[in-house]
Amino acid sequence: MANLAERARRLNRRHRWKRGANPGIALVTDRTRIADPLDLLDLLPPGALVLLRDYGAPDRGAFAHSLATACRAQRLTLLVADDLDLAVALGAGLHLPEWRGRSPGARVRLWHRRSGHMLSVAAHSRRALTRAADIGADLALLGPGFATASHPGARVLGRIGFRILARDARLPVWALGGVTARTILGLIGSGAAGVASVGGFAERS
Repeated sequence: MANLAERARRLNRRHRWKRGANPGIALVTDRTRIADPLDLLDLLPPGALVLLRDYGAPDRGAFAHSLATACRAQRLTLLVADDLDLAVALGAGLHLPEWRGRSPGARVRLWHRRSGHMLSVAAHSRRALTRAADIGADLALLGPGFATASHPGARVLGRIGFRILARDARLPVWALGGVTARTILGLIGSGAAGVASVGGFAERS
């Protein structure tokens, strides 16, 4: 049986990074659901993304440094959510929540242009995808694609809604929210360049 990472490698292979093949998979940390995300890094192929979320955690800085060390050792790309100073300190990429992506500020734009590190933006609508492209983001995380424990009761796009928004986007779009080895099958041919998940890595189809 294929797991999430294995199926993501087969999702829309035509999408490529500037520096080669796109593994199409991102692990999103949420230690209220996955106590130690470091245990899941072995499931990721080289070049995969790891998005440090864990907003408000008192040990976020210390955990971020441990995560950065592990990512370097396993050739994974770390993105830090909504903290440019921490991203700079770690030599990592940056992820912006949708509200921050509306006006990221000159400092973020300058850092992105000069550093060459990745910039991703969360999006929940066509307008948000347009804004992400306008600020030069490398990718958008579009969701929630499916029902997700991270946002219980939230309205989901589903495979048709995701496809409608992704097909006209001017940047690579990754699915976020409720993505598992089962639901990823609904994204085949959707225009998704990849998927991001919190709890879908250890699940089997």
